Amino acid sequence: MAARSLDAYLNSADGLARLSAHAGRLVKLQRVFEQIAPSYLAASSRVANFKSGKVVIHADSGAVAAKLRQMLPSLVDEFSLKGAEVTEILVKVQPSHAAAQHKGRGNPSPSVGVSAKGDLQRLADELPEDSPLKEALERLVKHSR
Repeated sequence: MAARSLDAYLNSADGLARLSAHAGRLVKLQRVFEQIAPSYLAASSRVANFKSGKVVIHADSGAVAAKLRQMLPSLVDEFSLKGAEVTEILVKVQPSHAAAQHKGRGNPSPSVGVSAKGDLQRLADELPEDSPLKEALERLVKHSR
């Protein structure tokens, strides 16, 4: 039996083709949402569904949901300007798996000794400005106890 790509398999059967098309629409709507929503809100929410012009957005917290609800008229307009046929947006509080785990741990600050903090900062200072490692080290130094 010859190996087939996942796309070919999903598009082969009528039901799977519809599922694939729906998933593709959700991905496109998510990309538009990430462009039009403030980054701090887009990072804590996601497009969950779309049906008959209605977009459902899941927010990680009540505060994020409240802010998104305040922005609904402008978000609907922005979706339309980007070519998405959105007539309504429904926002629900539904913490993501990562947000639920993060909340459950209490998120203790990492413990780094004073001399180690100095060493980490010196290392970060020597790295190029656009280095992801530099950013990570600076965050670690800043948020450690």
